Amino acid sequence: MNRTASALLWGLVGTLAFLVLVQGYRLLVGALGLDFFTASGVALLVGGVVTAASYVAEPRLAAKGRT
Repeated sequence: MNRTASALLWGLVGTLAFLVLVQGYRLLVGALGLDFFTASGVALLVGGVVTAASYVAEPRLAAKGRT
């Protein structure tokens, strides 16, 4: 798998993990104070950060033999 596809998949995982955490908080604790669109925007932001971080970190981890 190439580096770009791997980074995009990690970004998707980060986005979905954030949305799962938001839903879990709503189920267990109550209202979070974020509406659907705000939570979706933050999830996309989290996904973008995870995508960028994994794209940058992958060559460093590969150089150390950790991938």
